[in-house]
Amino acid sequence: MVTTSNLVRSEPRPLGREAQVGPLALGLWRFTGTDAGANAALVEAGLDLGMNLVDIADVYGLDWGGTGFGACEENLGAVLEARPDLRERMVLATKGGIVPPVPYDSSAAALRSACEASLRRLGTDHIDLYQVHRPDMLTHPAELADTLDTLVADDLVVAVGVSNYTPSQTRALAAHLDAPLVSTQPEYSAACLDPLRDGTLDLCAEIGMVPLAWSPLAGGRLMAQGPLAGGRLMAQGPLAGGRLMAQADSWHRQTMTAAFGRGCWPR
Repeated sequence: MVTTSNLVRSEPRPLGREAQVGPLALGLWRFTGTDAGANAALVEAGLDLGMNLVDIADVYGLDWGGTGFGACEENLGAVLEARPDLRERMVLATKGGIVPPVPYDSSAAALRSACEASLRRLGTDHIDLYQVHRPDMLTHPAELADTLDTLVADDLVVAVGVSNYTPSQTRALAAHLDAPLVSTQPEYSAACLDPLRDGTLDLCAEIGMVPLAWSPLAGGRLMAQGPLAGGRLMAQGPLAGGRLMAQADSWHRQTMTAAFGRGCWPR
């Protein structure tokens, strides 16, 4: 049976104590264009559609045609410099902790430096949601918690979250934090159902975190045509589109209903 009703709740959702955000976010992983006017138009269009959570990261710009580490933050900073009114309309989220070629460093010095550098590139005096991009196995969660609490106390960030953390890693960090963890950002789509099964969404419900789904269309593979993209899902045939596309659609409806019902947004 095909439903024509919208599976996404349209009302705003709380993100921590300070922010209300729409059901979909504007993810800027591929925000590598350097036309400031076009970039501003894209951001404004997203805000006009209710996508007021704008999510970026310091490492964005190393791929997808970017000029290097920090490039996407610099592009967004240029937009906000030219259009400060857009900053007032958004909940600005960024991530730090990936330091090529280490690759992950959440030590106190590294993460503080990363946050301050993001603030400079974005041209803002605070970040609404600062997320640890990937878990650093060599930094004790107590040290990381102290760093995040200090960033909050110094008014550099309003709220903190994690990205690509397992439930146990999230619990370990939360146990040492004074500031609450308000979000976790797992990969979640019809092609990656791990958060539905590994306890991530259950932990969100338990401690009040918001799950922010990144790559909800599997990097475009669920919609794109071609043998290396969505070919297996989109093609027709007894071993391809016939069963796989129907199965993917069923997975998508079931998992996205659960995800959006709990407040998931694309990366």
